[in-house]
Amino acid sequence: MTSETGQRRVGLWLVGGRGAISTCVVYGLSALRRGALEPIGLATETEPMRGLDLPGFDELVLGGHDVCSRDFSKSAGELVSMGILDGDLVVASADEASAYEANLRSGPLDGPDVGMADLDPRSAELGGAPPRDQIAQLVADWQAFEEDQGLERTVVVLLSSTEAAREHQAEWDDLEHLEAALDEGREQPASLLYAYAALSTGRPFVNFTPNLGSSSDALRWLADDRGVPHAGQDGKTGETLVKTVLAPMFAARALKVLAWQGYNMLGNRDGEVLHDPAHRQAKLRNKDEVLRELLGPGERHTQVSIDYVPSLADWKTAWDFIHFEGFLGARMSLQFTWQGSDSALAAPLVIDLARLAAFAARAGEGGVMDHTACYFKAPLGGGTHDFHHQHLRLLEYAARHLKT
Repeated sequence: MTSETGQRRVGLWLVGGRGAISTCVVYGLSALRRGALEPIGLATETEPMRGLDLPGFDELVLGGHDVCSRDFSKSAGELVSMGILDGDLVVASADEASAYEANLRSGPLDGPDVGMADLDPRSAELGGAPPRDQIAQLVADWQAFEEDQGLERTVVVLLSSTEAAREHQAEWDDLEHLEAALDEGREQPASLLYAYAALSTGRPFVNFTPNLGSSSDALRWLADDRGVPHAGQDGKTGETLVKTVLAPMFAARALKVLAWQGYNMLGNRDGEVLHDPAHRQAKLRNKDEVLRELLGPGERHTQVSIDYVPSLADWKTAWDFIHFEGFLGARMSLQFTWQGSDSALAAPLVIDLARLAAFAARAGEGGVMDHTACYFKAPLGGGTHDFHHQHLRLLEYAARHLKT
């Protein structure tokens, strides 16, 4: 829908809307609209992507779901105290933050997640409802948002906490069986319900988490059949990003990697969630798979661990030790330490992906957005994990569209 000012307003719906990443998106977009912030970290503001007809910063309208009830200003205050958000920026963006908070709705709690200190009672109630009822509520929230804001479409971005690892369910492999499971009321991960609700109603979906989301064969078929773009999974922001740049170097130089040990410490809500073994298992699966693919076959030790260190808050710290063998059997090592704000690193990627998803939908594209592989640890389109090759696919995608 085009407004009276000629804008094509697009909804950006953040699942995990009170979390640190969403908070950075909200205040970052506000500052970008005012020209008070440089677009650092936004690949869509570099050539050739900036030549595409992407939604402008002022055309993105924010809303979201969350399962906690804390005030949104508390999230902002925490990030200010950590030195991630500037206090003056928060004050200048107060009106937009208030408008966003008015667009926040209660989302369904994932089945295994109970006992949160600030749990929204409505979310607990929704999480216990039949899956069809949960889906209907999500769709109703999006429809009301679009009608109230006069939107062309809404892009749904999953930023929720890592779900507990689950055994694979047969219905995830076939859409007909999944539909039957939903009709029968069989419990499903909340991330799958969000993905199903979005794709079945024509709304682009981005899974920035390691959760199931739209990665199952059933939902990939649904996206292809309905012609809806989707992308994921598990945003690549820190240690794994460095791995996908460094590992190809060792392979290209025929150096023999003997061991690659990674150690992660984080202290925010994600760290607290990942402190639970069932949640940590789901996260580690994607982090270790990258090295196995990039380094190829061979005997080597690889391991990644995650520890919760509350005092670090949003400042994630990762240390990697790489032991390798060179010519004449000489054994050498490389070590690196990565410290960064996960939320500040992730927020511009979320904005990029939302703009690219909206562009793909306008262009009539459906199915997996293969060209966004460089944004994810476990890209749905498959292919190499080599960041340079992945990024080249994004550049080639933009170049093709600029020629048409």
